[in-house]
Amino acid sequence: MSIKARRFWPLLCLLVAADCTTKRLAETHLAPAHVPHEVIGDYVQLTLAHNPGAAFSLSLGPLSRVIFSVLAVVVLAVLWRLYRDTSSGDRWQSVALALVAGGALGNLLDRLRSARGVVDFIDLGFGSFRFWTFNVADVGVTMGGLLLAVLLLRRADADSVVAGVSTKESS
Repeated sequence: MSIKARRFWPLLCLLVAADCTTKRLAETHLAPAHVPHEVIGDYVQLTLAHNPGAAFSLSLGPLSRVIFSVLAVVVLAVLWRLYRDTSSGDRWQSVALALVAGGALGNLLDRLRSARGVVDFIDLGFGSFRFWTFNVADVGVTMGGLLLAVLLLRRADADSVVAGVSTKESS
């Protein structure tokens, strides 16, 4: 088994399992919805919410569930292609792809499971200044996306340096 597979598959499975488990726990222990449960004062709270839309409660009307589910499947197909094209020893890119894919899959499973939408429950802020409520899958997508962006930017910079050296050598 390649290094990328040893990083990708366990991390993807762990993220999906953690996401599904924490969402079920939130639904069981944080009901009713929209009632904050303080963890660290009002800075960190657990508040059950259902998001029928996408990130930041973006909605496309009554077809949101279908459209965002189809988009998630398309994104997962693109991520699968990126995973296949990743070199067998590229552990960091496989970690980034596993985080994004695991998060996308976790939220897709929620959309398919319930018309109420994705279960969110992590509530950060202070007083009336709150960040959007999110979940473990969202953390995976965000962290994986940031890591992937950094990796791709570094590679682009390295490629431009190499191209600059090649241009100077041929002059």
